[in-house]
Amino acid sequence: MGRLLLQYVPQGYYATALRRMARLTIMGAMNPFNEAVAFAQSHEIPWPRDPMADLAHWGVHHDDPPPFNRLRGPVHPRGGVSGVIRVRGEEVAAWGEPDRADQTFSVAKTYLAILAGIAHWRGLLEPGERVGDRLPGIGFDSARNRAITWEHLLTQTSEWEGECFGMPDQVEHYRRVSHDPKPVAGKKGELRPLREPGTYWEYNDVRINQFSLALLHLFKRPLPEVFLERVLEPIGGGRDFLWEGYDDAWVEIDGRRMQSVTGGTHWGGGVRISARDQARIGQLLLDGGLHEGRQLVPRDWVQRMHTPCAVAPFYGWLTWLNLDGRMFADASRASWFMFGAGGHTVWIDPDHEAVVVARWLDGAHSAGFVSRVAQVLAG
Repeated sequence: MGRLLLQYVPQGYYATALRRMARLTIMGAMNPFNEAVAFAQSHEIPWPRDPMADLAHWGVHHDDPPPFNRLRGPVHPRGGVSGVIRVRGEEVAAWGEPDRADQTFSVAKTYLAILAGIAHWRGLLEPGERVGDRLPGIGFDSARNRAITWEHLLTQTSEWEGECFGMPDQVEHYRRVSHDPKPVAGKKGELRPLREPGTYWEYNDVRINQFSLALLHLFKRPLPEVFLERVLEPIGGGRDFLWEGYDDAWVEIDGRRMQSVTGGTHWGGGVRISARDQARIGQLLLDGGLHEGRQLVPRDWVQRMHTPCAVAPFYGWLTWLNLDGRMFADASRASWFMFGAGGHTVWIDPDHEAVVVARWLDGAHSAGFVSRVAQVLAG
């Protein structure tokens, strides 16, 4: 087992005395999160550390119908189970390699929602406006797609139809992800009758990539540059950060050639980031977009990110919600999450002022980890 860090800020009538001790770096048995950390470290995702060693057992692309069951962007060797816990703004535990930048799969979707909030702040979008009205000629001009709004893209209810860099939306029809409560209704990749935008929720990475492309056209700058400049660097992060797209996902905007990045690592690419930076981002959202007196993301936008979608109350704006406790029975009902394949969880718990990051944890055991952390947080 790796070395356990750091502090613990308890609650209750004896908190004042123990907070003084909590300022010290503590080891081993003194850390109340030890059991949760040990549990995580004993349940690593059964994916090879090197994806090229056994691609059939790494990632999610191999579950797609051919010819789309292949990588189209870069992938990288990963580290082992790691994570960070912050309580009341202080790091109280860390394990594994918390400073190692690894691909984080669909956690990147939430980063797109943050960028959309920054775009909104700059007057580049309104959630209820139709995307095609502001950005004609990039895939929102058909009779079906003209009705799609930014909010539809943020809630995964757009029912966008088309191809994004050669990937048709149909590849993700009838996709099933672990926290989706809907019953399975068809085989993945089979053509599904589409509904009106805003009336049906489906987890669809092609549509997410189309959303990323739209944001690129709004900013007219590579999204990794914007995210690093406006989010990561101001909160003290960004070391070894990388956000990649598919090998052929390049566009020219105002004479500049730029790569359109992915909202995950389904077919390769996506965000490489450390657990500590993930925790910093989680803290920023927990604090309503405010960092050290500076508003980096609009507070009302952050609030809307964890407000339930009308047709999918378990989902916000590219975040997952626990309002009914169905996702994690032991986590607070105010909790909201970023999830990524491969065992990536960023858990924001406003009730306990906590941010919890776990990486490469076998999804079959994520509830056990959450339960153990929740017991400590509840005191």
